[in-house]
Amino acid sequence: MKLNKVTVDDLNVKGKKVLVRCDFNVPLKDGVITNDNRITAALPTIKKLIADGGKVILCSHLGKPKNGPEEKFSLAPVAVRLSELLGKEVVFANDDEVVGENAKKAVAEMNDGDVVLLQNTRFRKEETKNLEPFSSELASLADVFVMDAFGSAHRAHCSTAGVTDHIKDTAVGYLMQKEIDYLGNAVENPVRPFVAILGGAKVADKLNVISNLLEKCDTLIIGGGMAYTFLKAQGKEVGLSLVDDSKIDYCKEMMEKAEKLGKKLLLPIDTTIAAGFPDPIDGPIDVQVVDADSIPADMEGLDIGTKTQELFAEAVKSAKTVVWNGPMGVFENPTLAKGTIAVAKALADTDATTIIGGGDSAAAVIQLGFADKMSHISTGGGASLEYLEGKTLPGIAVIADK
Repeated sequence: MKLNKVTVDDLNVKGKKVLVRCDFNVPLKDGVITNDNRITAALPTIKKLIADGGKVILCSHLGKPKNGPEEKFSLAPVAVRLSELLGKEVVFANDDEVVGENAKKAVAEMNDGDVVLLQNTRFRKEETKNLEPFSSELASLADVFVMDAFGSAHRAHCSTAGVTDHIKDTAVGYLMQKEIDYLGNAVENPVRPFVAILGGAKVADKLNVISNLLEKCDTLIIGGGMAYTFLKAQGKEVGLSLVDDSKIDYCKEMMEKAEKLGKKLLLPIDTTIAAGFPDPIDGPIDVQVVDADSIPADMEGLDIGTKTQELFAEAVKSAKTVVWNGPMGVFENPTLAKGTIAVAKALADTDATTIIGGGDSAAAVIQLGFADKMSHISTGGGASLEYLEGKTLPGIAVIADK
């Protein structure tokens, strides 16, 4: 099943008003953007629409304004940065109600190739509930809708889904297209052997992901804090390690499922332990490596051990497709980042298609300097997880098929 959506390459936007949902949810400190990755990621789609003579109207949320408009969540700094990156003025339509007098006037005065940025869509309470009249107000500005915000595609909001009730012509942008090509095809139609690596703290966050990936992949590797619940389910002593006792039966079921389906399920065979969680998180810590079945009762596992690093790296070597979501340990601490670094390095060294599923694993790969060695780093943590669960994402479902 290849997801076959109309893309910006299929559109003729000359002279048309195009509403583009971007992900400009950038980190700000005292009104200054500290990382503009999400803005640069949106540029190819915006430039294409400008070049084709569209009137480009951009919208996005930023942060979580609680009760309507909040100055600190204004998209004004994004307009400034976008103007610099595009080398042309991006008109910022500053309206607390998003589609207000400023927005209507700015859009009415647009020439082909002009760019307008609307105020934070979450300044309207209807946005997150996907309610009228906000959907129809947004739609009233445009002839065409382009969805390019994968990080918000798992939410049915006015600006990601509701507008399509009123705009017939819809398409995905280049960023969405790339996510669908990599993530969608990795899960639906992978080149095999397909290895999936799951980490992170909680089993509960990844219940459906584990189950869905077991059906799709050839080898499932489990590291991070969630591995200790599996180890305990195998009857091993895990000491003070993070365990979700309510999920032990689930872990047993998953191990049985893997066996029944003839899939490899790899768990840590040794672990890096300490007397407690590092405090501060990046502070010095005394650790030792022990076999996974000999964690002392008063110690906790905080990273995979050296033998496990080799085991996991070996499993990746022969893979053709690798999806990775979640770090192998407390990667914010240099002493406890070794497992995550080892996995990142194994992915960097393989010829396989390597896909990093957003969130902490994306942060880890970027922070550790391996970003340029990966085929694709997803721009959406929650969205990529739901994708890996096999869920249909509302922000993709609403876009027209070719």
